[in-house]
Amino acid sequence: MVPRGLRVGAALSWRFLMVIAALYVIIWMVGYLAVLVIPLSIALLLAALLAPAVQRLVRARVPRSLATGIVLVGGLGVLGGLLTFVIVQFSAGLPALTTQLNESLAQIQDWLINGPLHLRQEQIQDVINQTIGFLQDNQSALTDTAITTAGTIGEVLTGFVLTLFILIFFLSGGTQIWGFLVKGVPANVRSRVDVAGRRGFASLVSYVRATAAVAVVDAVGIGIGLWIVGVPLVVPLSTLVFLAAFVPIIGAVVAGAVAVLVALVTNGFITSLVVLAIVIGVMQLESHVLQPLLLGRAVKLHPLAVVLAIAAGLVVAGIAGALLSVPLLAVLNAGIKSLLHERDPAQAEVDILVPESATPNSADRSGDEGETGTPAPDSDGESASRS
Repeated sequence: MVPRGLRVGAALSWRFLMVIAALYVIIWMVGYLAVLVIPLSIALLLAALLAPAVQRLVRARVPRSLATGIVLVGGLGVLGGLLTFVIVQFSAGLPALTTQLNESLAQIQDWLINGPLHLRQEQIQDVINQTIGFLQDNQSALTDTAITTAGTIGEVLTGFVLTLFILIFFLSGGTQIWGFLVKGVPANVRSRVDVAGRRGFASLVSYVRATAAVAVVDAVGIGIGLWIVGVPLVVPLSTLVFLAAFVPIIGAVVAGAVAVLVALVTNGFITSLVVLAIVIGVMQLESHVLQPLLLGRAVKLHPLAVVLAIAAGLVVAGIAGALLSVPLLAVLNAGIKSLLHERDPAQAEVDILVPESATPNSADRSGDEGETGTPAPDSDGESASRS
């Protein structure tokens, strides 16, 4: 006596609830094991970035273990060189910045006294004394915060070492690791799963390359703006922007804030406002144009999907979620398309370091095959052979 529509709705509802519960358990487990999952994910992204260089050395008859060591040492050397350059340049300009900061503070104090506010020297000194008193009264809280920060730094260093350790094995034996994992799949679908995973990693390689292109555009755009308005330390600030662009949201905010503060100290309030406008403009260009278009084209995702993935990742898991949401979506997109549309996948035709390998072969033969990927019959009624 139960209406058919209600029975169908109830059946769909409990299945939907079970799927949501399963997803919740998976997300909870990922959050519980975040100390392991985040280094593992970052190591996979770095492997997608460095694997092409390792492969080129291997093709030049360099042993893979030696090629892995060369690429890792070279990558760490480049990263360390960039960070050292930024620190040295800032250190060299620190005396001049200190002098200009003192001049700026004197100008601010003069403006507060002789400007439209007409404050007295005693009022300014009272504010300074209240600030010092507040710091003294909350010394224990500040100490606890410092201890927490030190613990966080320790966790970051531990995660860095773990990421480096995992990355070494990914670069030196990633193919063997993937082959071992695929052996757990039933034999009748093992080939299809193998190809789907390879196409997913090819999509990840495309994502990393597009992210590097976005970082270069950010650094060049902000660097040119700083050079035009006459802000010092243009090259180290641009380098800092390039490095920070790989960390979504917070990286751009921190790098932009440093540039604005340097402009405020060295060139005054008006110039800092101009620099702030330049930083906001470049970040808007990145968020609404570069990331949706470049990343969407690289990983075969719609720009709206990229924006929504970043927003959802930020809400669910913060900065780590924003960093990993788009590559996860790209890998799933390429892998699922391969599983759904490829009927006779061939491992030999998939080069994980070539971006085109992220696209299933049935998409390339859409003119000769039906939507299901089945070969069209020839004039004799037999299936046309694949190329």
